[in-house]
Amino acid sequence: MPRTSLRNRLALLSPGIFPLVPGRFLSEIFAGVSLAAMNIPQAMGYARIAGTPFLTGLYTLLFPVIAFAIFGGARSLFVAADSATAAILSTGISPLVHPGTPVYLAHASVVALITGGFLLIARLLRLGFLADFLSRSVLIGFLTGVGFQVGIAVLGQMLGIPTPSPVTLEQFYTVVTHVPQVHVPTLLISLGVLILIIGTRRWIPKLPGALIAVLGTILISYLLDFGRDGVRLIGPVAGGLPSFTIPMISLADVKALLPVAGACFFMIITQSSATARSFGIKQHNIPDENRDLLGLGVANAVAGFSGTFVVNGSPTQTSMLESCGGRSQLANLSTAATVAIVLLVLTGPLKFLPICVLGAIVFVVAIGMIDCLGFQRLWIYARKEFYVALLTALCVVGLGVGYGIRIAIIISLLDHVRRGYKPRTAVIVRDPEIHWRMEKTAPDLFIEPGVILYWFGTDLYYANSPHFCSEVLELADDPPGVRVIIIDCGPITSMDFTAGRALADLHADLAARGVDLALARVTEGLRKDLTTQGLIPVIGEQNIFRSRKKSVAAYRDSSLPHPISARNNHDE
Repeated sequence: MPRTSLRNRLALLSPGIFPLVPGRFLSEIFAGVSLAAMNIPQAMGYARIAGTPFLTGLYTLLFPVIAFAIFGGARSLFVAADSATAAILSTGISPLVHPGTPVYLAHASVVALITGGFLLIARLLRLGFLADFLSRSVLIGFLTGVGFQVGIAVLGQMLGIPTPSPVTLEQFYTVVTHVPQVHVPTLLISLGVLILIIGTRRWIPKLPGALIAVLGTILISYLLDFGRDGVRLIGPVAGGLPSFTIPMISLADVKALLPVAGACFFMIITQSSATARSFGIKQHNIPDENRDLLGLGVANAVAGFSGTFVVNGSPTQTSMLESCGGRSQLANLSTAATVAIVLLVLTGPLKFLPICVLGAIVFVVAIGMIDCLGFQRLWIYARKEFYVALLTALCVVGLGVGYGIRIAIIISLLDHVRRGYKPRTAVIVRDPEIHWRMEKTAPDLFIEPGVILYWFGTDLYYANSPHFCSEVLELADDPPGVRVIIIDCGPITSMDFTAGRALADLHADLAARGVDLALARVTEGLRKDLTTQGLIPVIGEQNIFRSRKKSVAAYRDSSLPHPISARNNHDE
């Protein structure tokens, strides 16, 4: 078999791994090892956010990573633990069972299994397009809200102040009111870790600051016995690879977890798709969203069976992968292999790691999620969407991530409905330089004497048809002398039954005023709807045109009661 044929077949089998440029094999391997060095402490921090044992964060870097590499489609998307889904998990499960317990972990694994099932069903139904139903402005607000929530959640760890409540505002209140009780050694360690991580990212970005912080504090903790000074440590960590089991919880608890899994499902679809798309564009490789749904579904199912929690396509870790030089899922497989070695032989020293170190690592991640630049751009370029993003962020912080994602989806849909309900409209007039010019809708703008050319900026449907009809009638009523109103139907590609009845009533109302109704730039799709609803005879075939030019020319001579024959008015 020719070499190119084999590569093509392998690419079809697993497009994320095999489309490699010759000679990049070692580069991908080294990129994966570098990513593991930066990602191991971060993954443990994500486990802290999720409320599961620290080791489960490392488990997300093992079998789920391998599963997506094999079944997913995006070359560079890194799928593992993520702060957003970890926060959803924590706020959803904490009211049911106490975090950190085996029962809690079983619930977290069940959420991963349910989420994986949702993703696989979405793949079967080819629902990759659902990722488009969360607008960019809503995502900015959502992730910013999650950033604030996660940052507040770890403040207590960084200061040595217990915050037993899972509610964000209560946690913040507890920290503020107990500032005099700050544990100074814990605070100093946290500040040192923050300075190290932020400093290395600023001045030496390729240096794994988080890993250096973890290794350094483990060594110092061992030498100086931090535990004796009251600094909380992780304690003994069992090593070895995770075993595959079926998590067992009651059917009632499974039903209670469905909303949590649904929130994770929407977060995974939107965030993973946006991440894969943005990095794919940079690498001139647009991923198959439905193939990614398969990879994400299998990865979450594997996570549930291997004793860990929900995994997601992470923008921060994908960016880290790119900065390390990784360009395919082979780098991610290298990361998984490195983590496997750590789990087998290097977990013993973790018992000396202060918990506040992971809190500081997570705090840096949380700061990175607060999209100040995105809010600034929205304020400058789209003020209404700025308020949509702000409302979303406040809902996440005030009500929790679970409610936040639902409200974010509702806000996105309402924003879409608002745009379609009252779209932009215009009256088209002649311009000596550009031939046509759109003006703000006003009744005294004619394209020809007695002829108004009206443009409606979206499809006609039940919600916006009253606005459409009322605006057209206002144009017909004032000033006097209107003979014809031509609707420029270029943006109108379809029309539902309610809008069709409204168009028939509009034709009758205009006829009662002595005004003709004509349609220009009628697409095949709109013509099909007009035919199906019996509106062609109502409007008149002779009043339906495929171009503005033909429609305006047909009504230029006021002496013609019927402009041109139906046989000719479709000629360009």
